Amino acid sequence: MTPCRVTSRYRRVFLLFLIVSALLLPAPSAVATRHAHQAVTPLAGGVNDSSCRLSTAHPRPVVLVHGTFENAVDNWAVLGPYLAGRGYCVFSFDYGKRGVPLVYGLGPIEDSAGELATEVDTVLAATGASTVDIVGHSQGGMMPRYYMKFLGGSPKVNALVGLTPSNHGTTANGLSRLANTIGVTGAVADSAPAVSEQLVGSDFMRRLNAGGDTLPGVHYTVIATRYDEVVTPYQSQFLTGPDVRNILVQDLCTVDLSEHLALGTVDPIAFHEVVNALDPAHATRTNCLSALS
Repeated sequence: MTPCRVTSRYRRVFLLFLIVSALLLPAPSAVATRHAHQAVTPLAGGVNDSSCRLSTAHPRPVVLVHGTFENAVDNWAVLGPYLAGRGYCVFSFDYGKRGVPLVYGLGPIEDSAGELATEVDTVLAATGASTVDIVGHSQGGMMPRYYMKFLGGSPKVNALVGLTPSNHGTTANGLSRLANTIGVTGAVADSAPAVSEQLVGSDFMRRLNAGGDTLPGVHYTVIATRYDEVVTPYQSQFLTGPDVRNILVQDLCTVDLSEHLALGTVDPIAFHEVVNALDPAHATRTNCLSALS
């Protein structure tokens, strides 16, 4: 058996392990979606619970930002309840609609950042907090940087945690693979401005990263996998600057073979690091056994 086939087999086995672990977490019972301009609509598993009250242990609401071709329900069906079950007030929303049912994150990233601005203001008003923590997957881990840099959002954000974020763009092949993986046709991908804006060397990427990756006062965490086939190369996800922690999950658990989608949706190793980033004062060691905690 060739090494490639062995790797593929172990990868499938580990992904199955991740999915089974995820099923042991609080599961969503029903789904609903909303847009940033609407009132908070409860989602399954304690997400968008307007009655949630901040605590001394968790004084900031968490805003989850999905990725390209995704939506708030599918992207966060596991992590949302995972955080809510640990006492966080968790909110999420859909953005970047382009007329394709249940598929979001397609519109111009500048416009999507404006939708995030509305979402953050809605959450702050609902909870009485002065800042939020943002956790985003793929485009959702990068787009908040535009909101903070160009739309005045940085004073409202304490921490940004990116799961496989497209911080410095990706190759065309990477986004094509994502579209093919989830069954989105080339015609749809071509009509999605967010796709071309996330390519390496795009005007959007040059503007976003001009003058440095980070802003003062915001705590940054990037969680990546060496098996990412969408945001490539995976090192392009990492940020440079003060108050940045770049994490490769294989450094924490060598047998974690999650790729782009799995890391942002079902990987308990990554989820454990999300909690550590949200509450660094009480961070605990992350390793392969963290999937069972």
